[in-house]
Amino acid sequence: MADKPMKPALQTPPGYRDPNLPAKSAPRPLPTKAMLPPSFQPRKRRSRHCRMCFSCLILLIMIAILLLMIAGGLFYLWFDPKLPVFHLQSLKLSAFNITKKPDGTFLSTKMVARIEVRNPNEKIIYHFGESNVETTAGDDEVSLGSTTLPEFTQGQQNTTSLKIETSVNNELIEDGIGSKILDQFTSKKLKVNLDVKTSIGIGAEGVKTGLLGLEVLCGGVTLKETITEMPRCIISTLKWISVR
Repeated sequence: MADKPMKPALQTPPGYRDPNLPAKSAPRPLPTKAMLPPSFQPRKRRSRHCRMCFSCLILLIMIAILLLMIAGGLFYLWFDPKLPVFHLQSLKLSAFNITKKPDGTFLSTKMVARIEVRNPNEKIIYHFGESNVETTAGDDEVSLGSTTLPEFTQGQQNTTSLKIETSVNNELIEDGIGSKILDQFTSKKLKVNLDVKTSIGIGAEGVKTGLLGLEVLCGGVTLKETITEMPRCIISTLKWISVR
């Protein structure tokens, strides 16, 4: 009698685990590196080369400042610089008309003024750039016109007279202000102001500096006071330095 054929052995399916075998322990995770607080973080050290460069730069700046101070002191002792002096020499309103019309109040004026500029220095000359002049009247600063003066150079101990002519023609103003300044003009109590914006530079021993902004305020006097001696003008520069 022939032998029966043998059945093939069953294969273990993938992922099968015998429950009789001991369980394998899971591998432990590697320990993570402890994070240090910001105060304990290691700082990057600057190189000695950077420190030396910074120290040399500070030293050079201090030396430059010291040399400038010494040069300024020597310049002051040798040249004895003085600021220019401005006076309002004369002021005249040759025409002053206020006309009231149905559509408003209009002002027409012609003004002639002279400003005296004096250089008191013996070794320094002044260079003045182009000047813009604005004139106003009264506390309400009603415009009396504006003009431009050319640049000029003033020698040592020299006096220069600047002629200023301004005018307005049928300038519209408020009705109340028109009546007010007309009364002040009639009683010679009208105050007139001149605002001169220019630039100034100095020259000495053949050396010329750059120009610095300068503002000159003249006036604040009534027409009655123009008969007497004119007041000294106020000089302002760098927006915070004022000299009478």
